[in-house]
Amino acid sequence: MNQVEKAKAFGALHQKGNPVVLYNIWDAGSGKAVSDAGAKALATGSWSVAAAQGYGDGEKLPLEALVATVRSITAANDLPLSVDFEGAYSTDKAGAAANVARLIDAGAVGINFEDQVVGGSGLHPIDKQAARIRAIREMAEAKGIAFFINARTDLFLKSTDPDRHALLVDEAIDRAAAYAEAGASGFFAPGLSNRDLIGRVCEAVGLPVNIMMRQGVPDVRTLAKLGVGRVSYGPGPYRAMMDKLKEAAEAVFAAAVQA
Repeated sequence: MNQVEKAKAFGALHQKGNPVVLYNIWDAGSGKAVSDAGAKALATGSWSVAAAQGYGDGEKLPLEALVATVRSITAANDLPLSVDFEGAYSTDKAGAAANVARLIDAGAVGINFEDQVVGGSGLHPIDKQAARIRAIREMAEAKGIAFFINARTDLFLKSTDPDRHALLVDEAIDRAAAYAEAGASGFFAPGLSNRDLIGRVCEAVGLPVNIMMRQGVPDVRTLAKLGVGRVSYGPGPYRAMMDKLKEAAEAVFAAAVQA
């Protein structure tokens, strides 16, 4: 498939009640492993990509390094690739669109695009975030690609007490509606774990809803029954692999000392 075909295929994978499962990667090698395991598409995690190159999350990884990573992944793998692009490395709509264009040129067919103020506090106002989404959509359409904009809200991640998440659902639904009208393709609600609230969001939001697997989140089959359209794993795969690497290295060094 060429990039235009990959973008269409990636969008078609998002079906309410039959979610596409994305086991997040961080480089070309991890992409190859996940592809060989039977993935239908690939998706990076910003935390993982940054950590793999010695940087913290929150757009601390230089944009040039991220674009190079995207280019290497798409060169080595044939599956559609979505990139966790945080706040697009720009607070204004023109800058965001220009930076996303660089990812498209590197072979990506989608992004996660979050509404928190990266490096600041709180969330962008709904109208400002919608304007940024609209600018990205217009840029992608000009390039002739059905680019998948997975509009992420950080409402639930910002509130660390799950018992308070019910108070945030109405705002999340309002944000989803505004983002959809602006051209978003999906709605990402990381941090949301309560099955009843997930079901409520899926019922109210017209876009396919993305839930991130973490402690307390229902399993994939349950999420499917609730109407979820996309399941991702965030930094979990990277952390698991680094734990295994550390454990193996510790065993090697311990054996060397005893020899």
